[in-house]
Amino acid sequence: MLSIANYKKAESLEEAWELNQKRSNRIIGGMLWLKMENIRINTAIDLSGLGLDRIEETEDSFSVGCMTPLRELETNEAFNRYTCGAAREAVRHIVGVQFRNLATVGGSIFGRYGFSDVLTLFSVLDAQAELYRGGLVPIREFAVMKPDNDILVRIIVKKTDAVFTYRSVRNTATDFPVLTCAGSYSGERLMLAVGARPGRAACFDYETDLSGADEAERIACSVREKIVTGSNMRAGAEYRKHLAGVLSRRVCGDLAKEAGMKWI
Repeated sequence: MLSIANYKKAESLEEAWELNQKRSNRIIGGMLWLKMENIRINTAIDLSGLGLDRIEETEDSFSVGCMTPLRELETNEAFNRYTCGAAREAVRHIVGVQFRNLATVGGSIFGRYGFSDVLTLFSVLDAQAELYRGGLVPIREFAVMKPDNDILVRIIVKKTDAVFTYRSVRNTATDFPVLTCAGSYSGERLMLAVGARPGRAACFDYETDLSGADEAERIACSVREKIVTGSNMRAGAEYRKHLAGVLSRRVCGDLAKEAGMKWI
């Protein structure tokens, strides 16, 4: 059972940070995972009044506020145009529209959940987490950092000439994923992130020109050999290892198509 003694709608990030230094206090997002915990919170700190609930575009980047709902990732035209629809694909299977209207990007990223589609996606966007006191930290580094009492303010995605794609396998349409795979490709640099393994996304970088199906198969074999998977109620480790190769190969094909390549 979750119990909350006090509620505070923060008037500034400094106020939120100061309150969050007390271990019995907690930043709240959409309250979709937190409500299932058996804990007592002294003061629930609400960031919803600080203007961090939207995606903002500048000439060279996108800024995704920590309180941005997952639904905005799904529907924001500019962000989906930049990510080649990968943002929409990454979140559209998550429970339902009502859930995605409440769940926040900040909650998904800061929670560092092993099943997180959102964390897998941002791992290939060359994104940075902006922490209130800790500054900018690459998402890949942030994902393996030990959680602390800093505040995740927003995610910064620098614009590049890369193309992106996202794939996942689920036992049922709105269930947690069995395995996820996101990819980006720019010139000769290929970035892959394989998540829900069932741990946090594992990242792989390759220098390749994605010139054909043989190269995609080579990369798929490499991922399959390197990936560390586990078993849970949704799938076994060996099945996940097999899926890692399959999805990696398909992601390579998607990226080649997005880049205008035609495999014979």
